[in-house]
Amino acid sequence: AMAATFLMTNMTPQTGDLNRGPWQKLEAYLRTLVTRGSDLYIIAGVYGAKGKIKNKVTIPTNSWKIAVAVPAGAPVPEAVNADTRVIAVDMPNVKGIKNADWQIYRTTVRDIEQKTGYNFLSNLPLNLQDALETKIDNINN
Repeated sequence: AMAATFLMTNMTPQTGDLNRGPWQKLEAYLRTLVTRGSDLYIIAGVYGAKGKIKNKVTIPTNSWKIAVAVPAGAPVPEAVNADTRVIAVDMPNVKGIKNADWQIYRTTVRDIEQKTGYNFLSNLPLNLQDALETKIDNINN
């Protein structure tokens, strides 16, 4: 599975400041959640266009990530409830943010859906989907 993540189809152009700044800090934080006993279900992507590399590869304006945390080993989607932690971030793909904390880019899943056209968490009952998609994570540890 790990080898499948190192494919060009799983990459997007990010500024060095985003990649080595808040994006890296978020990824490090998510790894700590796993060491503390959570399983994470993560989806990430990009949107927008601010140019192309060699007239072929679109440079996105934003990178986003959604992480759903459940107790390690818990069955999904059964373990997901209104108290499930959902971390959603939407980060600009720009220079000058290397020292920014990832937390300032927290948003709702619904906001990312509106910007991308995707429908996340759609296997959950609608009332639970609505509850989880409209709250902004506010835990700072």
